[in-house]
Amino acid sequence: MEKIDPRQSLKELYAPSAKDVTEVVVPPLRFLMIDGDGGPDSAAYREAVESLFALAYGVKFAVKRQASVDFRVMPLECLWWADDYSVFLTGDRESWRWTAMIMQPEPVTAELVEQVREQVAAKKKLPALDQVRFETFEEGRAAQILYVGPYADEGPTIQRLHQFIADRGGSLTGKHHEIYLNDPSRTAPEKLKTILRQPFV
Repeated sequence: MEKIDPRQSLKELYAPSAKDVTEVVVPPLRFLMIDGDGGPDSAAYREAVESLFALAYGVKFAVKRQASVDFRVMPLECLWWADDYSVFLTGDRESWRWTAMIMQPEPVTAELVEQVREQVAAKKKLPALDQVRFETFEEGRAAQILYVGPYADEGPTIQRLHQFIADRGGSLTGKHHEIYLNDPSRTAPEKLKTILRQPFV
């Protein structure tokens, strides 16, 4: 059986330095994606993440059965934005907007995703499952860094990211992107690892 690990083949994107901000060019990648509003502690976000992982693991096992390819399920990622970005400073989480997503490797197809969606829906009631889509997402030029610590203390590291872009004469574009490398329910806050990424032009 063939085994693939997208985190290794895309190491530049999924294993950045924690010391220095680096510039990357993110190619088109395919994701399971779902949109929503509110903070990460909202019911909508929890339901979205549960549906994403249920579908992602279902797809993994389907590929393993049908194509004899085993791959590692990728980490949860999230794009964050708001109509008024000051809400990220004031703590008004109800105004936050997001797209939660999990990257899918080459063997995964839209047809397979739909097959697995039906199977997952038959086994478990997941209110957000029908909202998940399979889509290509391209960020292009971006700056990123690995942040270690509580999510609430990301601010100074995000400022470093933005300063890196400003020092190169760049302008922020797209949405603030976070990639969560470990499970917050099983990891001490000070040991959480999050890739912070910001597209720019």
